[in-house]
Amino acid sequence: MLTIHVAEASPEASVLIDGDSVSAVGPYEDLVAVRPEARVRRWPGILTPGLLNPFGPEILEATYHPDPREADEFGTRPIVGERAREIFSADPSRVGASARRGIQQLFAHGTVAVAGELRSRVVVDAVRRAGLAIGQRPENQPGPVSFSPVPLVLLPALVPGGPARFAVFDVPDRLALVRRGASTCVATVVDGRLVYRRR
Repeated sequence: MLTIHVAEASPEASVLIDGDSVSAVGPYEDLVAVRPEARVRRWPGILTPGLLNPFGPEILEATYHPDPREADEFGTRPIVGERAREIFSADPSRVGASARRGIQQLFAHGTVAVAGELRSRVVVDAVRRAGLAIGQRPENQPGPVSFSPVPLVLLPALVPGGPARFAVFDVPDRLALVRRGASTCVATVVDGRLVYRRR
């Protein structure tokens, strides 16, 4: 299905997607004039190519993301270090489920790609099924480990024929995105699918 994504603060960077790829990038008026039959999704803020989180192994393999139903036992915040290793050792089936919940948190922060060497087969499978791209870690590694690392790592610009992989942040411009961080994400699209939308 043809869909145009347009963000209020960056209408000149609207995206027309066809299936899982970008068909065109440009001003909203130009895209809708060429493809008036396309469905339109309107968002606040700016549309960007999406983020690469360089901490794939740390977030998806070394952190336990509790299920909300486990709040009484584990709380609601991610668990790291020895406690996370104990949880995974006691029940290895938790690794995949935790990774899937971690991926949802990455999507909620505009992440469309991760970097770092993933060693767990179930985590690699979860990343592939989710459609996250796997990239190279930056030479100057940001830190500390976070869903919104500093500095943020934006992927290259969207191009026609490229993958429909981007995010929308409720900020007026990129400087505000840098200042306020990835928690301002309102929508994430991976392979043309809306994988996250702030409710």
